[in-house]
Amino acid sequence: MIKKILFLLGILNFLTSNSFANLEINARTAILQDFLSGEILYEKNPDASIYPASMTKIMTSIIAFDLIKSGDLSLDDKFIVSEKAWRLSTAGYSSMFIMVGDEVSVEDLLHGIITASGNDACIALAEGIAGTEEEFAILMTSKAKKIGMDNTNFSNSSGINHPDNYSTVRDILKMSRYLIKEHPEFYKWFSTKEFTWNRTGGDPITQGNRNPLLYKNIGADGIKTGYLAVEKYSLASSIIRNGRRLIAVGSGFNSKNARSRESTKILTYGLTNFDLVKITDAKEPISEIEVWLGKKETVKVATNKDIYKTIKKARKRNLKVSVNYEGPIEAPIMKNEVLGKLKVVYQDEIIGEYDLFATEDVKKLNMFSRLMRSLNYLIWGDV
Repeated sequence: MIKKILFLLGILNFLTSNSFANLEINARTAILQDFLSGEILYEKNPDASIYPASMTKIMTSIIAFDLIKSGDLSLDDKFIVSEKAWRLSTAGYSSMFIMVGDEVSVEDLLHGIITASGNDACIALAEGIAGTEEEFAILMTSKAKKIGMDNTNFSNSSGINHPDNYSTVRDILKMSRYLIKEHPEFYKWFSTKEFTWNRTGGDPITQGNRNPLLYKNIGADGIKTGYLAVEKYSLASSIIRNGRRLIAVGSGFNSKNARSRESTKILTYGLTNFDLVKITDAKEPISEIEVWLGKKETVKVATNKDIYKTIKKARKRNLKVSVNYEGPIEAPIMKNEVLGKLKVVYQDEIIGEYDLFATEDVKKLNMFSRLMRSLNYLIWGDV
């Protein structure tokens, strides 16, 4: 038989119902995602090819963070600055103003990249890790492919204009999501508003973060701006409000002001028009299902991951969850054995289906107990 347990999630608040106007973002391409549910809330030409400019530096940082996490690199390691890296501290490039022959720590280089957007710091880090920037770019592209950035190629570490350094806002979103999920401690650095570089042989230099959203009271904590004459202005941004995170990426903004205004608009749209609903906690029992011929009459089941869904505000009454299994399930049952499915339905449409795992072992009754149980069932029909 099919056992179904239905329950409603959340309480409908009729007083806060919203009308949903069409959102128009003045950018060539843009995308918005609810981080925990992974659901896309808005997109505009999200797979159009872009030149990512300094948003490239997110991947440059990720390569270093991955190596630090694996123990192959330390924040205290120092790299010697080459002439190639130094040259990008001149001629109007964004830089942290390192000098040829300087020995600069990985930590300082990363802050120079993340906060000051230093192109010179990018090359120094790339050369220190991979020997040459070209070899480092191969590492960047390889990592991009591993995390699903299928329409991206990196040809340098800084994002300086190059025809083979390209991506999409959807791919930049995937990269940003990876950064936040896999390196939460380092991600905090992206909210730093200024960085002071105690440079060799000169007075300290303090530079501010170029992300305009950090200076607004909207909960922004990252991520990275970009600008190229051919691409105009771009921004990968994220806000967190009451434990809920949104990530937006836009490119082709006409001005700095437009970049700030339109990025704020898309993030605000996500906060005010949608709710995030937690369906389950990973490995926390969500229901019990019946067991046949086991030492326990029921077994608790759970999903193996947190499950979230994003829905329009004031529409929670349309969200339903069902536990589905063919049972009772005959013992023995092993912990983590798949016993059924959790189905999430919104407005009569299945929007998610997830395996349900046993949270414990259930041993089989001994032969005498099984015989008595079976006879009881035959006589009384009582499982």
